[in-house]
Amino acid sequence: MLANLYWRLLLFLRPYMKQVVFVWIIVAAAAAFTMVQPKLLEWAVDTGLKPSPSTRIAADIDASTTDIPVRNSDQLEAGRTYRINKEKVRVVSVSQGRVSVERGADGTTPSAHNARDTIQAFGGDVNTLVIAAGAIVAAAALRGFFTYWQTFLGEWLGQHVAFDLRNMIYEKLQRLSYAYHDKQQTGQLMSRATQDVEATRMFIQMGALRLLDMTLRIGIAAVLMFMTDWRLALLAWALLPLVAWRSIVVNLQMRKIWNVVQDQLGRTTTVLQENLVGVRVVKAFSREDYEEEKFNKEATELFRWNFAQNRLQATNTPFYSAMGMLSQVLVLFMGGIWITEGTLRPGELVGFLAYLQLLLMPMRMLGFVVSQFSRAGAAGARIFEILDAESAVKEKPDAIVLDKIAGHVRYEHVSFGYDAISPVLRDVNIDAPPGKVVALLGPTGCGKTTVVNLLPRFYDVTSGRITIDGIDIRDVTLASLRRNIGIIQQDVFLFSATIRDNIAYGAVDATYEQIIEAAKIARIHDYIMSLPDGYDTWVGERGITLSGGQKQRVSIARTLLLDPKILILDDSTSSVDTQTEYLIQQALSAVMQGRTTLVIAQRLRTIKNADEILVMQNGRIIEQGTHEELISQDGLYRQIYDLELRDQEEALKGMAQAAAARSEGDGGEAGGTAGA
Repeated sequence: MLANLYWRLLLFLRPYMKQVVFVWIIVAAAAAFTMVQPKLLEWAVDTGLKPSPSTRIAADIDASTTDIPVRNSDQLEAGRTYRINKEKVRVVSVSQGRVSVERGADGTTPSAHNARDTIQAFGGDVNTLVIAAGAIVAAAALRGFFTYWQTFLGEWLGQHVAFDLRNMIYEKLQRLSYAYHDKQQTGQLMSRATQDVEATRMFIQMGALRLLDMTLRIGIAAVLMFMTDWRLALLAWALLPLVAWRSIVVNLQMRKIWNVVQDQLGRTTTVLQENLVGVRVVKAFSREDYEEEKFNKEATELFRWNFAQNRLQATNTPFYSAMGMLSQVLVLFMGGIWITEGTLRPGELVGFLAYLQLLLMPMRMLGFVVSQFSRAGAAGARIFEILDAESAVKEKPDAIVLDKIAGHVRYEHVSFGYDAISPVLRDVNIDAPPGKVVALLGPTGCGKTTVVNLLPRFYDVTSGRITIDGIDIRDVTLASLRRNIGIIQQDVFLFSATIRDNIAYGAVDATYEQIIEAAKIARIHDYIMSLPDGYDTWVGERGITLSGGQKQRVSIARTLLLDPKILILDDSTSSVDTQTEYLIQQALSAVMQGRTTLVIAQRLRTIKNADEILVMQNGRIIEQGTHEELISQDGLYRQIYDLELRDQEEALKGMAQAAAARSEGDGGEAGGTAGA
């Protein structure tokens, strides 16, 4: 399961296989030039210095002693020059356990020595050492060159994978239905598209590539070390099983912690996002202290789990370093014994110690790599929850394009439920011929908005079907279906852009003249032209710089520019004043001309002008007819009318009578003036 998750993350490298292969070559070259340096050191010591077998002095001597007792005289040869610390001596003769020497050879100063000092000879030459030094410098330079490209290409691949992942997540979220978004928190989705993608980028760059580099270094070092001396190699790698066991245990622990960290980060982001969106509500109710406490609670929990992760990593990294140092101690101790026994060359021991020193960094980095893999496992699981999500609304492979429609909408025995337990709509039948206005009326929660949300397939019906011009909407492409439906919602959303961009959002190819014409029909053009920048005026986030009525009319202009054959009005005038309602109604009347319209309304003017009114209750249509037909019946419509709409009608009649009276008064005054 976990291996499959990592494999799926690595598959995002597939579009960049050329770069991946190049990185593999670069990593291999960097590892090779790194691991060749101990071999060069071994060659420099054994050939350039060429130390001979040594022996210790058997007793303390002063600066004038020429007959020196030694532990093993067989290691010395007459006529050769040896070194005791900084002093050089030339051997004159060798006898059992003693050696006669000439003190202060080659201009060195004789000095006293103790029984712990060693008589050592070197038979190398300077030229060999110079060549070895040059080779080591060249290997280090090439190692630096390849390491630079390894780092650069690793970052390049990580950034490209992150770029692709973000786009895939964003595209997937655009394609998922309302049903998915109804169950998700915005903060969680934002966290997955940012923090989790960043964790994946670090996995590609610092996890996978670093693991490849470590594997190659360890593999090359293992081969060369066993080729040099299998005894020291076994000793050096004796602690490897313990390191592997520790890595597995820590990986499992850290993955659990990272799962909690990523989820908690999403919750913290959710609290922050909700607070910023609802900041006016917070201030209106003076709930700043409560919101601070709520955010502090989530932030504290995030800190606690991050601290737990860091504490585990802090105890893990020194463990790997300690294992590396312990290997060095074992190799140095046993290697020194084997050198004195003559079964190991000094250069081989120096090479082994260099290998272990070079492996210390991978050992230290192992803890970091384990952490990156653990975090990527948690982040990848959360990312794939989005990428693997199935939309409840799917387009058929052979879906047709809905084009040049008349706009005849029919709901045929439609039922719907957000889950299998609680149905929202039951056996709904609606017939809306082209150009007709059908109004939906009913108490809150009766299913009015659900009815209109089924038409553009924001949700799919549970049973029955919806047709446009006799074509089942499930048989057409989603893009063509929604292109023929204009929606003016109660809660208007405007983007942080210019007024022109917001009006042309659904028709990006619209000309400036077309935008102006749509704004004129929507009764918003005059207001826009009164602004300093006109159509280039920048509206705030969610259109905060505009009033509710102004946003509604911008939304109407945006819909009009699409020129849809079917129109959905979702309670568009329920929260505006009478004057604004009048302007919006004028705009809506112009928009609805020649279009099939489904309207959810609580205003009498909209209802009275409808060709048919459908009264809903508990997910069913219980009454239908015109305003006059329904008001004559003693049903739910009459009750709603008496409770909510009669006052509107009486107010409208009063306004009409007052206007007529003013008109007559103005006419009388005009007549009197003329007579005079």
